[in-house]
Amino acid sequence: MNQITEFFRNTFNISTDSQLNILFSVIIVFSLWLIRLIILKIVWRQTEDVKQRYAWKSVLSYTFPVVGLFLIISVWFHAFGAEAGAFLGLLTAGLTIALKDPLTNIAGWIFILICKPFTVGDRIHIGKHAGDVIDIRLFQFTILEIGKWVKADQSTGKIIHIPNGKIL
Repeated sequence: MNQITEFFRNTFNISTDSQLNILFSVIIVFSLWLIRLIILKIVWRQTEDVKQRYAWKSVLSYTFPVVGLFLIISVWFHAFGAEAGAFLGLLTAGLTIALKDPLTNIAGWIFILICKPFTVGDRIHIGKHAGDVIDIRLFQFTILEIGKWVKADQSTGKIIHIPNGKIL
């Protein structure tokens, strides 16, 4: 172990504390990935319902990265020191201004999840587009267009991605 530590210290100029933080971060990412994989395997064995499988996969795809981010921040937070509050405040203010549209889409996604104005499989009309919802993601939802080219509200086969911010 000392040889590895010395190698990284000499080659990359990384301190022992930083090496441990990197190791813990890698362990956290790998562990969360493995837990997510195990949960999905259990869900796939226990249920045949495609909607339930999709719901589990979606929830785990959004929850585990957030949990991992908080765990990794807790590993590295002591490295920031006393200036962390001011730094994080300025960073979040700048990111909020720079990322207005993605944050609006995330707010729309949260609204869709909580208030459920529609779910996968519903037929909706938003703006000039109408169709069946086939996917809901963090930044956009996807509809399979109906009407326009084909009579009787049948699917045209055209897939349209609409930003979640349009809901707000």
